[in-house]
Amino acid sequence: MPDFADIWYVLFLRDYNTRLVVICTILLGCACGLMGGFLLLRKRSLMGDMLSHATLPGVGLAFMLAVSLGGNGKSLPILLMGAAFSGVLGCWAVLCIRNHTRIKDDAAMGIVLSVFFGAGVAVLGLIQTMPEGSAAGLESFIYGKTASMVASDFQILVIVTISVLICSLLLFKEFRLLCFDEAFAAALGWPVKFLDLLLLALVTAVTVAGLQAVGLILIIAFLITPAAAARFWTNQLDRMLLLSALIGGASGWLGASLSAFFPRLPAGALIVLVAAVCFVISMLIGTERGVLVRYLHQVQLKGRIGRQHLLRALYEILEGGRSQGELALRPVPFRQIRGRRTWSDAHLRDYIRRAYNEGLVEAPTKDDSIQLTVAGLAEAAHLTRNHRLWELYLIEYADVATSRVDRDADMVEHVLGEKMVAQLESKLQTYRSAGSLVPESPHPIIPGD
Repeated sequence: MPDFADIWYVLFLRDYNTRLVVICTILLGCACGLMGGFLLLRKRSLMGDMLSHATLPGVGLAFMLAVSLGGNGKSLPILLMGAAFSGVLGCWAVLCIRNHTRIKDDAAMGIVLSVFFGAGVAVLGLIQTMPEGSAAGLESFIYGKTASMVASDFQILVIVTISVLICSLLLFKEFRLLCFDEAFAAALGWPVKFLDLLLLALVTAVTVAGLQAVGLILIIAFLITPAAAARFWTNQLDRMLLLSALIGGASGWLGASLSAFFPRLPAGALIVLVAAVCFVISMLIGTERGVLVRYLHQVQLKGRIGRQHLLRALYEILEGGRSQGELALRPVPFRQIRGRRTWSDAHLRDYIRRAYNEGLVEAPTKDDSIQLTVAGLAEAAHLTRNHRLWELYLIEYADVATSRVDRDADMVEHVLGEKMVAQLESKLQTYRSAGSLVPESPHPIIPGD
């Protein structure tokens, strides 16, 4: 385990090589997070995987071409140019398959990915037989070799990151429209194909720039994982992209720092693992789509729906026992309420307790009877009214049978908004003329039920 001095030395980037690697991975993480957000919303998460695997034959062919011309086959700029060329070719192949056939995006990307990766493996096999050079060192493009990054890598990542940032800021509105409604953007006259190609070009640049850091196998995780983690925290696109870039940068910083603490652990794998930890944490506690938050919302919704069903059951029982005029408040036996729905005793008592805490019902009497308060009666009348408006709407406009309308209305009444209530009221004015704000039930009411 590293001591405090080693931790201090690494965290404050006192070593030149550590400083270079950490800054490069932070820049790469920010660029990958930003582009990954657009890919995720475009439902093209597999595009990064396709691009990374499509670069392998370009790396091998660039090596062979450089060696055949008498140059240095392991020159990083030459290898990256070859990777960029084959990556662009892979994107073009995907677009051609999608635009000229009925094959969907995911199938087209899967086909191109497998074909290009197979071609890359075959090219690396040919390089092994070349007397002029060997493939030693080219494996770093497959698995990544972060520790070998030099100043030229830093310069490339700075250029790529700045280009991605500028294009994202200048074309944010266009990219947002492209991600959410491509057909609408085309109808408005936007150059959809050009924007799509530009977005793929930026993704290609980020992918090629990240080959040296995390390798073509793990770059897909660095592209998608930060964006997927950010999606759990917000529904706003600008905030999601910013958070995705921050998560990507933090993953690069922590992963590279951990690799400096433990030299035998590859930085690329640690970067991806840190990003995966961020994803798991976001999935569990994300404020918008996190599992825990959604569970709490479901529990609250279930309790609220149960309380509404309790109030409506009390109102309908009181309604069934009235002769004329306003409803009279009277205690209702627990078992009579229990028979209105398939409640368990424990659930029903929990709903009664919730309603009592909100001042909607009185405390249960000695004979276990429940009585609405004045405020509870008003709330019960409001809920019953909304439910019956839905029933009337479904019967009149959706042609739902009367025997089924109660169940169908019960499934949607809890999301009935005020605007929809106003529209339904305007269509059902005849029920107000009867002197009651609550429409009559379409079901037969049994007195004393």
